[in-house]
Amino acid sequence: MPTLIDLRRRIQSVRNSQQITQAMKTVSTAKFRKAQRTVQEARPFWHLFPELMSRLAYWAAAGAHPLLLRRTEKKIAVIVLTADKGLAGAYNSNLLAAADAFLAKKSATAAIRLVLVGKKAVAHLRKGPYPVDRAFADRTDRLTRDELRGLAEDLMRDYAFQKTDALYIVTNEFKSILAPRIMTHKILPIELDPGPEASATWLPDWEPESARLAAFILPLYVESQIHHAFHESQAAEQAARMMAMDNATKNAGELIDALVLQLNKIRQAGITKELLEIMTAVEALKQKE
Repeated sequence: MPTLIDLRRRIQSVRNSQQITQAMKTVSTAKFRKAQRTVQEARPFWHLFPELMSRLAYWAAAGAHPLLLRRTEKKIAVIVLTADKGLAGAYNSNLLAAADAFLAKKSATAAIRLVLVGKKAVAHLRKGPYPVDRAFADRTDRLTRDELRGLAEDLMRDYAFQKTDALYIVTNEFKSILAPRIMTHKILPIELDPGPEASATWLPDWEPESARLAAFILPLYVESQIHHAFHESQAAEQAARMMAMDNATKNAGELIDALVLQLNKIRQAGITKELLEIMTAVEALKQKE
């Protein structure tokens, strides 16, 4: 049975942990609100842009731009985007499990090259069977727009020079505070979809011509989709960490209550034992008299 001093030390240790988890929850809440605001403001653009590009790719000539060319997927690039830190529940583990399953499926028909964003992704996949072209493993939450644009340009260059035949991204998309949604999205080549109102005989009037329009808008599309994944991942990560720290704080409170109850029971038992000893001694003195 633990002694009173052992229980007091354990209670203090749990209280210290509770203060840390409460502080981490406060920090994550502030970061989440900022990330959520960014996502909500830009999400309409991010979600409508692929539909627009599908229509443009359907009607534009294949030779209008190298990024519109479609090839058999023999070489693919995959971006895996995780967090740098843990303490976010199953946020990283679920994503890495989904990435492993996706890579195993694709490796049967194509050679895979990886771009890893996040310390957890780097630690998990860098020593795996797939070559890593680029890795961002330090302070990825502070990646600048220029760094993400540089990454997009490198990936577009590889596709245009036929070093890769497709570009995928695996990340967490912010769905709700309770749980993110794992998203596996193909960025290149663009899916061809004329839209429900189009017909086979309808052709658009290009202004300017399709080649100039594609040269301007396709790089913007690829860059925006990488930005989309990055900011969705940031919001999902902070939401997951906020919930994990909230649960940890509540669990610490419940553990403290249980330990205090156990401490009080032991103290009461000790007091009762001392009273019994005193009463026994008093009765013994009375009998001697």
